[in-house]
Amino acid sequence: MNCVFDLSELDRMVGRLFLCGLPGPRLDRGTRELISRYEPGGFILFSRNVEDPVQVAELCRELQEFALETHGRALFLAVDQEGGRVARLKKPFTEFPGNEAIAGDAKPEKKAQEFARITAEEMRLVGLNMDMAPVLDVRQGPAEEHLRGRTFGEDPRLVARLGGIVIKTLQGRGVMAVAKHFPGLGRASRDPHKALPEISLSVDEMVSVDLSPFRSAVEAGVAGIMTSHAVYPSLDPDVPATMSGRVVGDLLRKKMAYDGLVITDDLEMGAIARTWGVPRGSAAAFAAGADLLLICEDQDLFAQSHALVRKKILAGELPLDSLHESLGRLARARSRFLKKPLPASIAAIEERLGKTA
Repeated sequence: MNCVFDLSELDRMVGRLFLCGLPGPRLDRGTRELISRYEPGGFILFSRNVEDPVQVAELCRELQEFALETHGRALFLAVDQEGGRVARLKKPFTEFPGNEAIAGDAKPEKKAQEFARITAEEMRLVGLNMDMAPVLDVRQGPAEEHLRGRTFGEDPRLVARLGGIVIKTLQGRGVMAVAKHFPGLGRASRDPHKALPEISLSVDEMVSVDLSPFRSAVEAGVAGIMTSHAVYPSLDPDVPATMSGRVVGDLLRKKMAYDGLVITDDLEMGAIARTWGVPRGSAAAFAAGADLLLICEDQDLFAQSHALVRKKILAGELPLDSLHESLGRLARARSRFLKKPLPASIAAIEERLGKTA
């Protein structure tokens, strides 16, 4: 870009760094305006956006068609579909008991593959292309409440093996997997949705236990890795992993040689919002090396965060090279997984999942 570069183009370039929420089960006027002005990288769906398979497919189709008509780029359309307690797609979508139950099955590898295969097929059917799964946190002692039932257990080798199966199976069927929560929340004693956890483990403990499943995920070619909103004093005593260049840039990018997408956990969670604020957290996460900044609900906070990142790029406080690097990684992921972004026909959805009332 030269000294008189197009500011509207910068708006759209910065917009692609964000994964946003939308308020309801239909494409509303505010979300249309947001897509037109900012060109966000994509959207994440929650229970408030889901009524039945046909409605989800219609929402995904409307989002994709409007984005393609407006900017010519398909959207990442994500959902938390871990199974068990964290599953936004309910019946008639296939429901699974979650990671802890998979690991406790007599044939855990088979169950992990079944979960990922069916989940990917049903997500693709309705036009979703990114699953915020699997959880690769290695439980160490009793799980903190928000992680109850969501981990594969205390053995890092088992977590790595089952996580690898889920990643390869999801992605083999066209759905991006997102391994979380790097570098590991298995020892957390506080819920980052509410407050900022501190996880005091030595570097050796983290390398031998927490990081092992993520190394396997990198080797498996995982499309995305989600950062955790926790402070790890042995790695960086000052800021949570999401905002830490030592954790994202040095450890994940350089030492672990990961060049896929780095995605933040929801920046509206209490660990970030109550301490730094969402806009400042967004800018710091991008500076640390994140490619997709997740703001799950408040579109006004997205606009404020977008404005701050844009301002810091224009001021030279955030490097333009980093923006281009992130956009390159996003483009590669889009090319790999979004070649056919639109949902299947209603007839195909009803044949697989049944007619809806």
